Amino acid sequence: MIRRLLPAVALVLLLPVLPAAPAMAAPSQPYAFQNVKIGGGGFITGIVYNQTKRNLVYARTDIGGVYRWSGTKWLPLLDSIGWDKWSWVGGVSVATDPLQPNRVYVATGMYTNDWDPHNGAILRSTDYGATWKATELPFKGSGNMPGRGMGERLVIDPNKDSVLFYGTANANGLWRSTDYGVTWAKVTSFPNLGNFAEDPNDTTFNYNLMTEGIPWITFDPRTGSRGHATQTIYAGVADKDNILYKSTDAGATWSRVEGQPTGFVPQKGVLDAVNGYLYLATSDTGGPYTGGNGQVWRYATATGEWTNISPDLNPYYGFSGLTIDRRHPTTIMVSSQVAWWPDIIIFRSTDSGATWSRIWDWGDYPNRVLHYTQDISETPWLSFGATPALPEIAPKLGWMTQAMEIDPFDSDRLLYGTGATLFGSSDLTNWDSGTNISIKPVIGGLEETAVLDLISPPSGAHLLSAVGDIGGFVHNDFGKATLMYQTPNLTTTRSMDYAERSPATIVRVGDSGTAGVTHLGLSTDGGATWTQAATEPSGLTAGGNVAISADAASIVWAPTGSAVSRSTDGGATWTASNGVPSGAQVKSDRATAGTFYAYAAGKFYVSTDGGASFTMAAATGLPSGGSDWGVEGANAPRVRFKAVPGRAGDIWLVGGAPSTGVYAPDGTYGLWHSTNGGASFTRLSNVAAAENVGFGKAAPGCSYQAVYVVGKIGGIRGLFRSDNAGRSWTRINDDKHQYANMGEALTGDPRIYGRVYLGTNGRGVIYGDPARR
Repeated sequence: MIRRLLPAVALVLLLPVLPAAPAMAAPSQPYAFQNVKIGGGGFITGIVYNQTKRNLVYARTDIGGVYRWSGTKWLPLLDSIGWDKWSWVGGVSVATDPLQPNRVYVATGMYTNDWDPHNGAILRSTDYGATWKATELPFKGSGNMPGRGMGERLVIDPNKDSVLFYGTANANGLWRSTDYGVTWAKVTSFPNLGNFAEDPNDTTFNYNLMTEGIPWITFDPRTGSRGHATQTIYAGVADKDNILYKSTDAGATWSRVEGQPTGFVPQKGVLDAVNGYLYLATSDTGGPYTGGNGQVWRYATATGEWTNISPDLNPYYGFSGLTIDRRHPTTIMVSSQVAWWPDIIIFRSTDSGATWSRIWDWGDYPNRVLHYTQDISETPWLSFGATPALPEIAPKLGWMTQAMEIDPFDSDRLLYGTGATLFGSSDLTNWDSGTNISIKPVIGGLEETAVLDLISPPSGAHLLSAVGDIGGFVHNDFGKATLMYQTPNLTTTRSMDYAERSPATIVRVGDSGTAGVTHLGLSTDGGATWTQAATEPSGLTAGGNVAISADAASIVWAPTGSAVSRSTDGGATWTASNGVPSGAQVKSDRATAGTFYAYAAGKFYVSTDGGASFTMAAATGLPSGGSDWGVEGANAPRVRFKAVPGRAGDIWLVGGAPSTGVYAPDGTYGLWHSTNGGASFTRLSNVAAAENVGFGKAAPGCSYQAVYVVGKIGGIRGLFRSDNAGRSWTRINDDKHQYANMGEALTGDPRIYGRVYLGTNGRGVIYGDPARR
């Protein structure tokens, strides 16, 4: 709920927040959940070390929550957040308490535009993030908005840790708490809300219209003492004419710092309290995707002298990733915020920025001299299967590098984030002796992919995935990352299917921005090798969705921007299907060869001639929605359907998860079942809403496959299984494993009873098995 701006906000919620369960709540069964290892796969927006406790470090992501390093792997901390607050897994900022290291805070919220119906919150924990309480704020958070890699916006007074400040985006100003984050009040004396937006003329989604506000705050700990508030505080502002403000009275009043540089956005601000220097890294944008110029500045806090210490005075990139070696504070590092070609550059200085060295230098063009070695054997997909022409190489050092930190207890340890993973070095000081440093992913346990489809064939690999941004994978070993699909190498795979009677034949479709790469791939060996379609329907703009007949004889493809079409020669030629609207969802019958189904706008369609033509079924009472949020209006359900393996004409259809996150009380959501090929459907009265459905091996003694649903049953939204064709349901997740807006992809395993595979939007692929007693 959006409230009026009050002097203090004290809406305190215990997480997870769930509706009260009615008397007929579904029974539950304990499950053990794990990630299928991919290894990262998304943007690491922040890395935050505790300054007093060794090995206490947090990583934040834009859509996948926040993690804490255990010493051997990253531990997810926000899996308890459910659908009702799904955007709270957007990590705007993290703060770890230097006086009481058990205390940690997260500013949350994902979008400030209409994509997100929820206000943001400040989460607080006194047990290193094992459990949380929340204070909801009267505005939205910016965890997946422009400028999200700047920071940190949320900070704790290092002398009086009951005091926190939060610099917000979207003209919401500076906020302060004096009671360990329980209540918050706006600092009305702060004079500048920050006026920079990536594109003030954006009217498509209003995404780039957001002003980026106050991206970071830093304290001068010398101006306070234990138990007494720090007096001098600096705040960076996304206003190219006024980038730095200062308070000398613990944040009561603020003034513009004199003599400051202008013309850029202050991405990072880091204070060296030993030598009295404040360093700024700036760029012409807030990032993360663009940045074509920038500077690095050093401010002497005692004299007010400004010095331009930019390692490159004529860059084609902005600067970010600013960090100080706290054991040797004259050593600083900074990165190019984004340099798509040929690679990012990391710079290092051991004399407070007077001189710099680079992690790579130019040799005889197009050769480069690398001062590092890079091992990606843990996550081999980071090469993207590419063999680029010099001076580019694969893998890259990274891109979108706004998070970079030297361990305050170990000068040899560096972590830095990219748009795909988190890299680290454990021999960083080799740099200073002219010896190459070693770099490898430090990503174990951190999974951040958005999963769009999952299939589990009855033979071969147990799981294949369709993933945003990095294509997808054949998962032969759930504990080992592999190379993504090749030929075609699609940036995002949207949909997959296998032929029920010939399961080694698999088809996938997705998005491609590469000339000569078509949007469909076909495999006849279970995904080990692929062939891209020779042609594709004209006019398509994206992958859409696809189905293959039970006998592998025909493919029906509904690409975005083009007519539903079929091929009987493996994609060599395509013919438009008759009687079915463009943009329909298509599926094959899992028993009868040549039978396909389609759904669009509340109507169901059937083909019995291999997809050549479709006829509208007589079925009525189906929900009118689309496969994406908001297709038929904000409260319209997302509709999906699937056919049951081995059963002719057996179809389940779901409707749920409106884009507002609030179910309309009109009965348009739920779960429908047909046993006559879509001629009629029956709505299950015991399911209030369902976001997805999948099938797996039948329970012992049962003939009907286990049915899995992400939905709302018995007043609880969760993950459920039915062993009796939907007559009764058992909840198989719990309050600790809610994964925000889970259910974009869902399937059981036809070979293992009880095994379920769950696709999340930012937490990767999850698989669950009944817990051993």
